[in-house]
Amino acid sequence: MLNEFKEFALKGNAITLAVGVVMGAAFNAIIASIVDNLFNPLLGVLLGGVDLNTRVFKVLGVTFGWGAVVAAIVNFVVVAIALFILVKFLSKLQKEADPTTRACPFCTTEIAKSATRCPACTSEVTAQS
Repeated sequence: MLNEFKEFALKGNAITLAVGVVMGAAFNAIIASIVDNLFNPLLGVLLGGVDLNTRVFKVLGVTFGWGAVVAAIVNFVVVAIALFILVKFLSKLQKEADPTTRACPFCTTEIAKSATRCPACTSEVTAQS
């Protein structure tokens, strides 16, 4: 059982997932700091010096912290925008892989680029490299 766990833990997918989770947590800490130390104070200045995290209302003695909810929504929106920009940037850096298939010029079935005959219509085609 220990060997099975060792094999699982050392597989590339498990390690990649672990690295992704750790990097995601670190990224979230950075974004949370930006929101808490830049966006929320700026929003507070725009709202007349209001600290959102302290804004509450009471109904029948029950306190509802609506300001903390608004701050969490702002945090989520900033994280979503930052992740979108990061993914767009990284996808531009990533080189697109060359396709390994092509369409048969006679019947448009997907065939290997190296094929000399289409398996669907049996037409002879010129191999591509």
